Amino acid sequence: MTPFFLNVLLALVWVALTGLYTPINFVVGYILSYLVLVVLQRALPPSGYYTKVFKVFSFAAFFLWELFKANLRVAHAVLTPGHNMRPGVVAVPLDLTGEVEITMLANLITLTPGTLSLDVSANRRVLYVHTMYLDDPEEFRRGIKDGFERRVKELLT
Repeated sequence: MTPFFLNVLLALVWVALTGLYTPINFVVGYILSYLVLVVLQRALPPSGYYTKVFKVFSFAAFFLWELFKANLRVAHAVLTPGHNMRPGVVAVPLDLTGEVEITMLANLITLTPGTLSLDVSANRRVLYVHTMYLDDPEEFRRGIKDGFERRVKELLT
């Protein structure tokens, strides 16, 4: 049995034992059973599952933080009198090569308020992104590459 299925099975056992059949209780059971599996991982066959789960939670936390910051910036722009936006389109060179990775990156950028993925070049080496706040194109590129792209690459490769 793979560690993932064992983790889900233990989470379901947790839900059954507590008698609370809610998604929140399942997540709590999943986290608790993950911690148990981490402690017992030497007794189980070797697997990259433990580091992958950590990467997924780390990625989710990073995205939620970026989403929070972007929402605050857009809300500030809407509520503040005057025009403090500098919209622009930036060509971001891609290190990602797979369709799934590029699609995930483009969707994450589009989900973040204030940015929109417009197009990918025919050779899939450049992603064109529209932003509401373009103070420095190079800094914007670096933010995408060091933030979303690096984490997508870590997560999916």
